[in-house]
Amino acid sequence: MDGEELTAQQTALYDRQIRVWGVDAQKRLSKAQILVSGLNGTSVEFCKNIVLAGVGSLTLMDDRLVTEDALQANFLIPRDETVYSGRSLSELCCESLRDFNPMVRVLAEKGDLAQCEMEFLDKFDVVVVTGCSLKTKIEINEKCRKRAKRIAFYAIECRDSCGEIFVDLQNYTYAQKKSDGTAECHLSYPSLEDAILIPWRNLPRKVSKLYFAMRVIEKFELSEGRNPGELSNFDLPAVLKQRKELCDAQSLNESHVPETLLERILVAGPMLYPPVCPILGGILGQEVIKAISGKGDPLKNFFYFDAADGKGVIEDISNPSSI
Repeated sequence: MDGEELTAQQTALYDRQIRVWGVDAQKRLSKAQILVSGLNGTSVEFCKNIVLAGVGSLTLMDDRLVTEDALQANFLIPRDETVYSGRSLSELCCESLRDFNPMVRVLAEKGDLAQCEMEFLDKFDVVVVTGCSLKTKIEINEKCRKRAKRIAFYAIECRDSCGEIFVDLQNYTYAQKKSDGTAECHLSYPSLEDAILIPWRNLPRKVSKLYFAMRVIEKFELSEGRNPGELSNFDLPAVLKQRKELCDAQSLNESHVPETLLERILVAGPMLYPPVCPILGGILGQEVIKAISGKGDPLKNFFYFDAADGKGVIEDISNPSSI
């Protein structure tokens, strides 16, 4: 592979993973520029994993100040109020992450990614967003798709003990292991907007109930002008009404979106279930490493995890033409 060689220090530090995915993959990682917008229990787990893997740089965007909810699941925030008082999440997490791997540049960027010019994205290879509305995710995803170079886009959310990851690698080529060597494979991904617009009646027969539940919750938050997680069990009647309207419009039986599942998400509100955060962050880290290195079958295009049954499920929600 063309490009700079790894330094002796990098080779020594990353020796174990080089044995797993090879020198070329580590070179690609060491040049990769990652942007994470939104810092919570899931995204900081991802940040920790990707910094330890040895990416070139990690840029963090989240100007919010520390709250009790943030302290509950974000292990990168110092517990000393005199340290975190009046400082943004991106500043605090940036300082903590630098200690994990001094060879990775970790930066804090002020501002709102949704309001940034599209040119701002050109410096990045991967964009990860969390904690924002569906509308914002779609807008950022579309900005990534309009750039001259391919920018991998990921959206990750944790609701109580449930989680969702969305992946858009656009047109992606990778090496797939075969018994007699490797073969070049190609995948075409839909945007987030195109994926969720696919009629539910056209989806595979057994799709995770979490897929439908997340769409109902997002629709409710959007219609009420709520930020993600601004929910409570008092919203259950209105959410069930939203479920009925969506299911009727999509010709889907309401049993595919269990009331008990919706209620769990509502009762949790903005709270994250800490044991689920490292699972989602670990899966996302693994997927980003695969996408950067070009090695291993990438996830297409939704991943769901529910601690209630301990299962992780991959759902390919694509038009036939994009499969």
